[in-house]
Amino acid sequence: MDVLYSLFAINNQRLDNIIQENTFTNTLNFVLITATDDILSVCDRVLDRFCLNLLPKIHNNVKSLILNSLSMEHILLAGDYPNLSELKIFNFNIKTALHYFTDESPFRHIFQRQITDLILVFENNFNKLSCTHYMTYVYGYIMKYFENLHHLSIQGSYPRYFPPLELCDLPLTTCYSSNLCKLSIRVLYYHDLLALLDGRLKQLNTLNVVIVQQECNSTNVYNVNLSHLKCFSLQYDCSYDAYDGEILPLLQRMSNIEVLNLNLIIGSPARFIDGKNIYDEILIHMPRLHTFNFCFLIFSQLNHSAQYLYKDDILQTFTNIIVKQVECMIKYRRYNGLKYHLSSLPFMFDNLQCIGNGFSNIIFNYVIRLVVDDDIPFEHEFFMRVACCFPLLKVLTVSNSAPQSSILNSNDNQLYSTTIEYPYLTSLWFLLAHCDYVEQFLNDKKTHLPRLTVLSLNDYHLRNVTKNFTNDRTRRNCMKVKELDIGRKKIVHSKDFYTYFPLL
Repeated sequence: MDVLYSLFAINNQRLDNIIQENTFTNTLNFVLITATDDILSVCDRVLDRFCLNLLPKIHNNVKSLILNSLSMEHILLAGDYPNLSELKIFNFNIKTALHYFTDESPFRHIFQRQITDLILVFENNFNKLSCTHYMTYVYGYIMKYFENLHHLSIQGSYPRYFPPLELCDLPLTTCYSSNLCKLSIRVLYYHDLLALLDGRLKQLNTLNVVIVQQECNSTNVYNVNLSHLKCFSLQYDCSYDAYDGEILPLLQRMSNIEVLNLNLIIGSPARFIDGKNIYDEILIHMPRLHTFNFCFLIFSQLNHSAQYLYKDDILQTFTNIIVKQVECMIKYRRYNGLKYHLSSLPFMFDNLQCIGNGFSNIIFNYVIRLVVDDDIPFEHEFFMRVACCFPLLKVLTVSNSAPQSSILNSNDNQLYSTTIEYPYLTSLWFLLAHCDYVEQFLNDKKTHLPRLTVLSLNDYHLRNVTKNFTNDRTRRNCMKVKELDIGRKKIVHSKDFYTYFPLL
């Protein structure tokens, strides 16, 4: 859009004619995303010129708009947009829906008749209204109001996201659509997933869903209709009972599925899950399947007949799987406990949970959220590997109560004095983590965090590492923090604290 704006400023009729062609004007993006993932509108001067001089000339060509809810009205009033069919709105909230998605809206014709693809990105600080409130005024209403909607995607930013869809015990006509083909959304319970598949979305062929919680005491019985479903993606942290009694029976009915993505965390003390199980219990029921991406994190328990589990033995069970390459990462825990990852390669998901020191040296190009967890210390070299293998990492949670080795962290060791950089990391969470890991990340001689804006840790560890907010060595990585969670109620902080965190 910057190029379009600069070219239009040149007083040349032929150039004006060129930039008004479809190549330059089919898609217009009026949103700026900063290095710290803040969402901004273009500056008022540029926006005013677009709305006054450019949009009235090119509005017939525009098919897709990317807008900030704060400037959306100004842009949409600048033209008629007869060919606009795709809309992406950032900083979306319930006020936006109540104000613009109404019969009195000046954009009613565009929204109701023209828009086929709608992506809503919730603002970070949305009001935490009840899920039912959002169901009544946002989710269900959107599906009814946008009469020709084929694709709906509702998104948000970690860790707040947005209120998940909850359909339990609501009327069966809620979230009804005869046109919607593709839906991407978070739901509260497994039964809400069943509700979406009961035929109320008559043309649904692609469903991408995250299930937030396990428990639901629904009185509704859903007659699931999967005849049209061709693409299904599921992310779910479930017990083995839920996997065995809910997920598997549902997957076994997807006989027409062509693309399947499963990112599951399974508590499975009863038995192991391997390639043979996946084939016999899932894939054999899907004769049309041609694309299968999966990541299973399985928490299990060793028994007397299996005192040790070998990676190669597990990988050999994947002979009938349609993916070309599979990775297995095994970690033994206390009291015969075991956790292991099974995943297809290349790894196609944006989050990975609970890897430890033994994770494979693979480049995870799509992972932006990562949890590292172990009872063996994470040394400096481990975090160097993390930075290398997760180049786009934005959110990191560290869980390890074991202290680092003072010998390995000595200044005499050249490897461990190398500064690690996480160029995209914006959120850092310490969960039951030793103080050494706070020092590992906040000490700018060890780690450089140029975009860190969210920090969650123990108050004592923070004061200890920063020496009550006077340590210059840990100051730089705190300078851009805008959200600080130290597990305490609001207190009056010292002047040194606010100097340390100038954006709080």
